[in-house]
Order: sequence, then C-alpha cells, then structure tokens
Amino acid sequence: MRLQFFGAAREVTGSKHLITTDKGTKILLDCGLFQGIQTHELNQEFGFNPKDIDCVILSHAHIDHSGLLPRLVKKGFRGPIFATPATADLCHIMLLDSAYIQEKDLKILNERRMRQGRPTLELLYSVEDAEQALSLFKPVPYHMPVQINNGEVEFTLTDAGHLLGSAAVHLNIENSGTYVKLTFTGDIGRPNDSILRAPEPFPQADYIICESTYGDRLHSNIPDMLSHLERIVKETCVLRRGKLIIPAFAVDRTQELIYALDQLSSAGRLGQIPVYIDSPLAVQATRIMKQNEEYFNPEIRAYIEKDGDAFAFPNLHYISNVEESKALNTRQDPCIIISASGMAEAGRIKHHLMNNLESERNTVLIVGYCSPHTLGGAIRNGEEVVRIFGTDVRVNATVEILDAFSGHADYQEIVQFLSCQDPSRVKKVFLVHGEFEKQIALKYTLRDAGFEDIRIPLMNEWALI
Repeated sequence: MRLQFFGAAREVTGSKHLITTDKGTKILLDCGLFQGIQTHELNQEFGFNPKDIDCVILSHAHIDHSGLLPRLVKKGFRGPIFATPATADLCHIMLLDSAYIQEKDLKILNERRMRQGRPTLELLYSVEDAEQALSLFKPVPYHMPVQINNGEVEFTLTDAGHLLGSAAVHLNIENSGTYVKLTFTGDIGRPNDSILRAPEPFPQADYIICESTYGDRLHSNIPDMLSHLERIVKETCVLRRGKLIIPAFAVDRTQELIYALDQLSSAGRLGQIPVYIDSPLAVQATRIMKQNEEYFNPEIRAYIEKDGDAFAFPNLHYISNVEESKALNTRQDPCIIISASGMAEAGRIKHHLMNNLESERNTVLIVGYCSPHTLGGAIRNGEEVVRIFGTDVRVNATVEILDAFSGHADYQEIVQFLSCQDPSRVKKVFLVHGEFEKQIALKYTLRDAGFEDIRIPLMNEWALI
C-alpha cells in the first residue's frame, strides 16, 4: 500500500493525502486549496489524475482542506465525497463562496497580467463546478462504519473538536492478507474549546498522519483570553477612539469572537461599542452553528440556557449588504469590525485593512494562524509596508496577536490527543500541516512521548506502508 502527500507537506495549506491500496483503490484524504500569494498556478495541477480517484474522505470544511473539491470535479472526479453532516452543511456555503471569490479574483489578476503582457490564467473552478461537487457529498455520522470497494477498506469518523463537524479519519485497510489501521487526524481541536466538544480518543493505529500547525507553541488559557481581548478593545476604542479590525475565518473563529464579546457584554465589560460582523458567509455560518448546538460543549450550552443566545447582544450588527459594508470605511467613530478571511487573502477584510492600516488610532488583531505568504502573515510578522490591491500600504496601526482563539491544538494538546495510543504499536507518524521548524520541534516532543519513527514528508513524497 502506498501513501503520497500532495499538499500540506512542510506547509500549512493545500491538505491532500492519497492512499493507493494493493488492489489499486485510490482514496484521497482532503482536497484543500493552497492559500497565499502566487498560489494560483500551484492549485492548477494535482499531481495525480482526478479521474482515477475512487472517493474522497473530508476531515472538515475549512477551505485549505476542502477548497479544491470543485476543481477535482471539474477535472473528472465523479466518486463520493464522505464527510459528516455538519461538514456537508458548511461546505454548501463555503465552496459556493470560494467559487465566487475565484471568479472575482481571477478577473482582477488576469487584467493585471494582460497589462504586463503575460498570458492569462485558467479559472480554477466556477459556481457550477462547486454545485456539482456538492451533489457528490455523502454525509456520514460520527462512529458509523462505511465500507469501500466491497469491504477492502472500512472507515469511521470521530469528533476532532476543531470545527463544527470536523473529524479524524480512521481506516482499516486490507493489505496483503492482513489489515492496516491508519488514522488521519485532520486538524486537531483543543480540549477546552470555548464552543465545541473536546477531541475524542480514537482506536489504536498502526500509522498516523498528524497535523503540526502549532508544534512548538503553547496557547494561553480562556480566562486570560477574555481579559486580553477586553484590554485591546478599551485601548483601541476607548483610549484612542479608533477601530479594532479583526480578520477572522467566517466559520468557527468568528463565532468564537462573537461568543467572547457576548460574555464581555453580559458582564458589563464591553460598554456601548458597536460590533459589526461584516461577512455574508459568517452570517450564514452562524445560522448553521445555531442549528447544531448538539455539537457544543456543556459550558456554552449552559450559557445559552441562561443567556438565551451566545451569538447576539446589544450593539452587535450582522452585515451582508455591500453598501453597508462600504459605509463602515467612512465612519470615524470607534467600533469593532470582524470580517473574513482569517488570513486576509480575500473578502471584505482587505478593504477594511486598506482603509484602516495607516491610522495610528486603529488596531489590527490577529486571532489565529496566518501562513507567512499571506497578507495576514505579513501583518502578523511585523512588516512595515504591505501590498493590498496593488498598492503599498504602511502599517501604522497597532498589531496585536491573540492565539488563545486558535482552533488548533498546541504541542501539549497534540500529545494529549495522541495519549490514547500505545506508542510502541505505532509504526510511523507522518507530520503534515505545519511549517518545517514547528514540525521538527513536535518530532522531538513526540519522541519524548514514546513515538519512535516520525517522518516529515516533502511535497509529492510517498511511503510504502
């Protein structure tokens, strides 16, 4: 049996891992979009023939894990896409939104290339391609066994606690007369996530494909996070009379921020500062979150029972209308604007950054991981000048970082997640979805935890298992 890595190899985006069994069955784990500057051409080719893939098993809905599914279909894939029901619901809004962004961004990019005398690029996928991909989804509840190719492969999904509907994938694969147990962690959530349930323990594996986003970092705790957020709000909106601009993923991260601000508001610690959720996708995602409270942890369910709604408080405004979004850039009074995308690579957040980065009154708050090659990564890393819509913009605003909101486990939480395993029975661990330096750090941490053979695959590298 062969395992090959076509994305998220020594980097964080573009998750794609291909299993080819002894009988030739091809199973693709995730089909994610590479994100960041100048990744369009990287997303054009897969490194394999989409027509040959028998099925996709999707860990969760984030675009760096699901965002190339429409292109996979455009290039000939027609098999089932297995995912939890909540992941299917989220993908329905996220893939259509991604297709719209692809069409819009490519038009701007090709106009620029034509002015430079360079050839134009092919559209990755259209709304029609996204709709066709969505028609192939086969919802699979947690813990329900699913057989592939007449029982050659059986898999189950367990709650990974990273995003609504996120799953770790556990495969039992017939291999030369024996069975190989392979687990793909997907993105690992946090045991004390403010909204979601903790990641579940999982059956003993022979091989593990493990994420490593924060392989060298420890997060601060939730009480510290609320105090930290309150301080940033007061310094920006009260003392400097400025705007607090927060790039945030429309799904999960935005809802975590709303819930945190809801708690501050309920405790009388937020004042009368208006808060704007400027993202049509976030508006839809919040609705889906509310419809799936059974996936929430006991603490927020108790809060909802007492408060009535964890995602609504005085002075909170959800914005979908374009004109209302544009009006935010002309107003001068203090406010909080939360807008997608989290890495600031697309969407309305780029306009808010363009209009607010140069004022010393304002603050940009980074609340999660940003790939180094993205606009969010440049701001997070302290670049004095960033380029937005082809224009150099000076970063005079204060830049704050609050990683407590991260949906990714830190290295101690990764070890905790893997503690359900007997390390002596795990033959290999493959570290993916992380920058190389963080993977090296996690490799030594996992060795201290008893895991012996830990690999950090390169892009397109393969392994026999």
